[in-house]
Amino acid sequence: MAKAKVSKRPTRDEFVLEEIGNQLAEAKQEQAEILLTVWGLDEQVRGQIKTMDARTSRVHMESGGEITKVPFMDIMKVDYPRD
Repeated sequence: MAKAKVSKRPTRDEFVLEEIGNQLAEAKQEQAEILLTVWGLDEQVRGQIKTMDARTSRVHMESGGEITKVPFMDIMKVDYPRD
């Protein structure tokens, strides 16, 4: 039985990862609402960063009272909403 082929997460160099980390830290400090493009998800994750958990490498995003935990390595892009 053949396995279904799952696309691998694109690799990024340390400079891209550092830039994403800096953008997340700045957004958390400013309590800004952001949009995260996440590998494997069709829709962007929108909200404010409540916690950045170094132990689990997850970013906890809150939107409308709901918490979404996003793995740091799956974050492809950080944007600010334009509305």
